[in-house]
Parts: sequence; C-alpha cells; structure tokens
Amino acid sequence: MQYEQTKRLSNREFKRLVGVQRRTFEEIVKLLQDAASHRETRDCCKKLCLEDQALVCLTYWREYRTYFHIASDWQVSEATVCRTVHWVENILVNSGRFRLGGKKSLLTPSQKPKTVAMDVTESPIERPKYGQKRFFSGKQKRHTLKSQFVIDLETLQVICVVNDSGRRHDFKLFIHSKVRFRPDTESLEDSGYQGIAKFHANSRIPRKKPRKGKLSKEDKQFNRDLARRRVAVEHVNRRLKIFRIFSQRYRNRRKRFALRCHLIAGVYNYDIQNPC
Repeated sequence: MQYEQTKRLSNREFKRLVGVQRRTFEEIVKLLQDAASHRETRDCCKKLCLEDQALVCLTYWREYRTYFHIASDWQVSEATVCRTVHWVENILVNSGRFRLGGKKSLLTPSQKPKTVAMDVTESPIERPKYGQKRFFSGKQKRHTLKSQFVIDLETLQVICVVNDSGRRHDFKLFIHSKVRFRPDTESLEDSGYQGIAKFHANSRIPRKKPRKGKLSKEDKQFNRDLARRRVAVEHVNRRLKIFRIFSQRYRNRRKRFALRCHLIAGVYNYDIQNPC
C-alpha cells in the first residue's frame, strides 16, 4: 500500500499498518526532507517519493518481510529497498530526534526517574556459522540476542537499552552494561537479578521460597504487589515487539541489530509523547 492509499485509512488503521501514529510518520518524513538535498548529489533511485521511502522502512520493521517481497509490491529492485531502508535508518539516527536518554540520564539529578523497571527480552537469530556457544540461550534453547530495557514507570518511556549475546545471564548483563541508579531511585526487577542489592540497595526483586519451606503470606503479597507494578515493562516489551523485526527470527547482520533496537525504542518514545 503506497502513501496515497494510506490517506484513506483512519488513524487507528494507519497505526496498525505501520506501527506508528500519523504525527510520528510526518515527523519522519520531515527529517527525510531536510536530508534530501544532500542525497540528490548521489546516484540513488528516485522512483519512490520521500513518503513512500519512509513507508517502506516502517513496513520493513513492522512486517519484516524479505526485500524480495517488498520490492515486488513496490515494483523496484531488492537493492533499492535495501538502500532505502538503510538510508532512512541512518537519517533518523543522525538526526538525534529519536535518541534515548541513555545511562547518564539515570544519574542526573534533574532527569532522574522516581521508579524504574528493568527487564531483558530476547530476539532469536539464525544459527551463527562460528561461535555458536556465545549466542546460545539456555532459557530459550536457541540462539538469541538479548536486549536490556530500563523503563520509567511514570511515563512508560524507554530510558536506555543495552544489547548483548544470548549466552550472558541477565544479572551479568546488568553488571557488564554499567547501568547504575541514584540511591533514591527505586528499581523493580524479576528473579533473574538476584544479587542486585549489592549494587543498588533500593531495588525490589521477588522473594524466593526457602529451601524445604514455604513462603509466608506477607512474602506472597509482596510478590503479587511487585508483579502488579512490574507488569508495565512487559506491556512496553509488547509494544516494541509489534515491530516484527524485533520479535521474529532476525535474519540480517547482527552488527546493525543494536542500531535498530535503539531506533525503534526512540520512535516508540516519540509516539507516546505526541499522541494524536
């Protein structure tokens, strides 16, 4: 579906199609227009207008079809679709409009969130030709890439993302990422972060059942209350995985996965900041 055809869709149908609201799409097109003059000096395909180029990139993220199938729909070559997707991604990253706050914002007194939730999600990948053990996840029983998200529970925005291979444990990923919080920031984690209290005293993790014992009523109630508060981070993961490039088996080169992960998180932040 080309851009002229999407004008007949409602706002809800448009978001179902590309994964973002119209206002976010218009902002992406505006950034492409600002960079179009520099692109005209290169020998690039001009069969697609800027709106269609943005739509091709978002459709690729949203549906994660092969370049061949997308090129067949738009009547262009596979190389054109590949160059278009990479060009749009590079423009959005270099613009800084969809940049995340980053790890430093967690320690800045003026920007520090009151309560954060940290969680790790995994994206399956093709079996690597070399170094398979590094990417094999024992939890998923397949080769994956891990993404650690830190979410502000008040605004539901993604503050920072850290990517690593699937073999690394969640808690070791936290140590390796060097993500730290201010002492007065409350952090909520799952049971995969046992031992985080040594790095951040104001953290909350589920209480484990003692060996050959049972949890008390107070411990069970604590775990239920913690799950109710942490469920927001699971909802954010679901919204990010609407883009199937992040939820389905990742077929591209792994070196570009982190760029797309950060970019999709930044687009998501802009989308919830500027509702229609």
